[in-house]
Amino acid sequence: MSGQKINMDEFLKEQWGASKLPIGGVIPAPATSLHYKTGDWREFKPILDAEKCTGCTKCYFVCPDDAIRMDENFHPIFDYDFCKGCTLCADVCPTEAISIVKEVK
Repeated sequence: MSGQKINMDEFLKEQWGASKLPIGGVIPAPATSLHYKTGDWREFKPILDAEKCTGCTKCYFVCPDDAIRMDENFHPIFDYDFCKGCTLCADVCPTEAISIVKEVK
């Protein structure tokens, strides 16, 4: 696929399977991960208690899925479309402002 132009709309409509993946796992175009919401994988999700949050941003830097944005007070906003519920954000929170709850689907 190297060097070929790809129509992303058509590419994403195809059914996925091992035979359809590019050889070597080459990423065919930038930002394709934005099309695949992975948040439905989680069993647990983080919830913020804004009164306890000091805005230290530790949760933001530890999130492996880039599923946390910060508001104007540096309080986390969780992107549940991509949060997989790993609980690292709660683990590093020095004030225990982030609690982990069972996901209800």
